[in-house]
Amino acid sequence: ENFKPAQMLDSLKVPDNHLALNRKLHFSIAKDGDNVHFEIDSLTGDLYLSKELDYETDSHFLLQVIIKDYNNPPQNSTVFLSVDVEDKNDHSPYFQDDFVVIGIEENVPVGTLVYTFNAKDGDGSLLNSKIEYSLEISNISKNPFRIHPLYGSLTTASPLDREITRSVILTVFAEDQAVNLSERRLDSLAVKVVISDINDNSPSFMSLPLSYVMEDVEVGFLVHHVIAKDPDEGRNGEVTYHILSGNENKAFVLDKITGLLTTAQLLDREVQERYSLTVMALDDGSPALSATQVLTIIVLDVNDETPVFLKQLYKTAVHENQDPGEFVIKMEAVDRDAGLNSLLQYEILPGAGYEKFKMNSDSGELVTAASLDRETQEIFSIKDREDISNFTLVIECHDLGSPSRSSTSQLYLTVLDENDHSPLFAKTQYEISVTEDLEEGSAILDLSASDEDDGPNGEVMYSLIDDTYGAFAIDSVTGSVVTTKTLDRETKSQYTFRAVASDCSTHFPRSTTASVVVHIDDVNDNDPVFSQSPIRAFVAAGTAVNETVATVRAEDVDLGSNGAIVFNLVIAESVFQIDVKTGDIILREPLASKDFSTHLLVTASDQGISPRTATAVVIIFTEEQEEGISFSHSLYEASVPENSAAGGH
Repeated sequence: ENFKPAQMLDSLKVPDNHLALNRKLHFSIAKDGDNVHFEIDSLTGDLYLSKELDYETDSHFLLQVIIKDYNNPPQNSTVFLSVDVEDKNDHSPYFQDDFVVIGIEENVPVGTLVYTFNAKDGDGSLLNSKIEYSLEISNISKNPFRIHPLYGSLTTASPLDREITRSVILTVFAEDQAVNLSERRLDSLAVKVVISDINDNSPSFMSLPLSYVMEDVEVGFLVHHVIAKDPDEGRNGEVTYHILSGNENKAFVLDKITGLLTTAQLLDREVQERYSLTVMALDDGSPALSATQVLTIIVLDVNDETPVFLKQLYKTAVHENQDPGEFVIKMEAVDRDAGLNSLLQYEILPGAGYEKFKMNSDSGELVTAASLDRETQEIFSIKDREDISNFTLVIECHDLGSPSRSSTSQLYLTVLDENDHSPLFAKTQYEISVTEDLEEGSAILDLSASDEDDGPNGEVMYSLIDDTYGAFAIDSVTGSVVTTKTLDRETKSQYTFRAVASDCSTHFPRSTTASVVVHIDDVNDNDPVFSQSPIRAFVAAGTAVNETVATVRAEDVDLGSNGAIVFNLVIAESVFQIDVKTGDIILREPLASKDFSTHLLVTASDQGISPRTATAVVIIFTEEQEEGISFSHSLYEASVPENSAAGGH
């Protein structure tokens, strides 16, 4: 097909034994309408190409050459000339698109079909139109895909991970297989493979699992920033934060979006110095993936506790006339603070006779500083300010004359109070039981806390914290806990909350808490309830004696004997009997006839001290006597006075 027009293709020669010197021949091609590509020299029989050939249009021609012989006698002959057109690789492979974007999930197994490329080649022969495919990759070093050279199918060759490679740019080549390598043609296609995300990564915590907070921080103080990362995309990588455990007293609150952990209550290191919160980071995938971290919060000490002596009064005896330095007693005090804040120094406050004793400031050991004489002073009272707030000193002033003259004056000292004591409850936990039929406003518990400080520093006010579900309140002055609504054990059987005793200091008030547990005891305030009434039971006429023909069921939500039900028949029956515990109705005598029916009234009574009762109707019938329930009258009329009290008949 690469021949140019006017080139000679072949020559038709007459065999020698047919030739004569004077023989005159005329060559022509029979015109069949399709032949526009060939011409023949009418005198020589040379065959020429008159129009370019296209293998892809016509690959074979059959020409009918007519040879006329003008000699005597004239004659014609016909020769058929078969022309095969050989293919030239004059077409390149081609893709239908210039650029293709393909999406594939990152979790597909190796060998997954991603896409099938289909390039075309306009050449006619096998090798010139046979296409082989190949790949080149541009943006990563390792190619995770392979292409089948013959079928053009693109498959995964290694596991995909969107978190490492989000997309791959490929160049796909299609090359024909012409025999002559220099004549081979190709086309290329740019391909972007976008690796879509699946939720295959759990969140991982970036923040440290340890935090410190001072115990005197205000409510809402930022304690820690919980941070977790999830490399997944979109909702698969959106993380929320939650406290799973360790926050039962609700000391902290965690913002689920920001991960900011703040205080929800005042902290007290002396109550709890360490919290272990199990924190969960949860992504928003489907299904969601999570990670947990145990976050340890250490509450750091501030000097908010006052030293307390183990005894309020120490009594001892020493011998008189002993040398100074005799051991008298060891004083012991404790301070609930930690570290330097709990190191104690002991000293003796000025008072009558205090100069005769000396205190070891570190150990608290009291020793004599002089020889004592019982006949001069038998008892010494040595006092940590709370025991003595006023001193009267006699001051003597004398001159150096001879004789010396002097004068005395009394100096009155008042020791002003510092708010160095917290109120103290008599107990750290109060546990009481009350009945559920208490009237609203009933006092159930009198709390009392004492504060050794003076004035407003020692004046105590009471309040409640935690959720009492609106059931309790406390008198802020007296500490009396009262009910604020009617209690119902069947709705809530126990309440747990905390009472706070705070002093009235205007500068730095101090407080302490005590837990209160209120158990709600049951009273018989609920009637039994039948699960069905009336109850219709069919009994075959031939039912055997002692068989159960029906069963009634009832429930009572009260507790213990108040909720234990027994069943009875209102009117004793000879034919039927009821099991008082199970409610089974048992046939005691054979039925008298096949058209038998009866109505039984059954009571369900609890076993409280004042039993409560409900009644149900049981209709028992044979098949012939099945009957419906109907009112005895079609119309009931009554008159009611206009101001009748509720509940009247």
